[in-house]
Amino acid sequence: MFPKIPLDEWVEAFVDKLESGLSGVFDVVSTCIEGTVHGFSSFFHFVPDFVLIILVTALAFYLGKWAFALFAAVGQLLIHNLGFWDHTMDTLALVLTSALISIIIGIPLGVWCAQSNRVRSVLTPLLDFMQTMPAFVYLIPAVTFFGLGVVPGVIASVIFAVPPTIRLTNLGIRQVPADLVEAADAFGSKASQKLFKLQLPLAMPSMMAGINQTIMLSLSMVVIASMIGAQGIGADVYRAVTQIKTGEGFEAGLSIVVLAILLDRMTQYMLKRKRSA
Repeated sequence: MFPKIPLDEWVEAFVDKLESGLSGVFDVVSTCIEGTVHGFSSFFHFVPDFVLIILVTALAFYLGKWAFALFAAVGQLLIHNLGFWDHTMDTLALVLTSALISIIIGIPLGVWCAQSNRVRSVLTPLLDFMQTMPAFVYLIPAVTFFGLGVVPGVIASVIFAVPPTIRLTNLGIRQVPADLVEAADAFGSKASQKLFKLQLPLAMPSMMAGINQTIMLSLSMVVIASMIGAQGIGADVYRAVTQIKTGEGFEAGLSIVVLAILLDRMTQYMLKRKRSA
C-alpha cells in the first residue's frame, strides 16, 4: 500500500502562508465588504418599511404588470406581518453585496475567457471545482482569513455564486454571429469598440441570465453563512433548526422564498426586456 498523500497538511500550510503574508490585504478586503453590506443595510433600514414596499411594488408593476405587482405587495406585507422585515433587509444587503462582487469579478473574467481559448481552458476546471465543492468547505478558509461575521459569509457566497456569470458571459460573447464580428472588423473597429458596441450588447441577455443565477446562488447561501455569524433571515432558519421549532422555521423559510421569487422574477423580466430590445 502506498502511504497517504498529506494533502491536508499541504492545504493547511498554504492557508497559513496566505494568512501571514496577506493579512493586510485581507483587512482591506474585509473593511470594503463590511462597509458595502453596512451601506446597503443602512439604506434599507433608513427608508420607512411601507415606503420601500410601495417602491418595490411599483418596480414590480413596471417590470411585470399587475400580477407580479400584486404578488410583490402581498409577499412583502406577509414578511412584515410575520416580523421578519428587518432580518430580511439584512439578508437582502448580504445577497446584493455578494451579487455585486460576483458581477464585478465575473464579467471581466467572462470577457477574457471569450477572447482567449487558453484562459477558458484554465478557468473551466477551476469553475467546475468551485461549483461542485461543498459550500461548507469554503467557510473554513473564509473564517481563517476574515474571522466570524458577515464578511466570510459574503466571500463564501461569491466563490459559490460567481461561476454562472463567468460562464454565461463567455457563452454570450462567443455566440455573437461571426458575420457581425467580421463586418465590425471590416469597418476598422478597434477591439474595445467591437467589445462595447457589438459583443456586449448582443451578449446581454445571456449575461443577465448568468446574473440571475448568481443572485439565486447567493441567496441559497444565507443559511450556511448564518452558521459563522452572518445576520439576517438565515440566522432565524438556523436557530429554528437547532431548537426544533418547526413553525418558526417555516415562517423564516417562507420569507426567504418570497425574497427569492421577487429577485428571480425581477431579473427575469429585465432579461425579457433586454431580449425584446
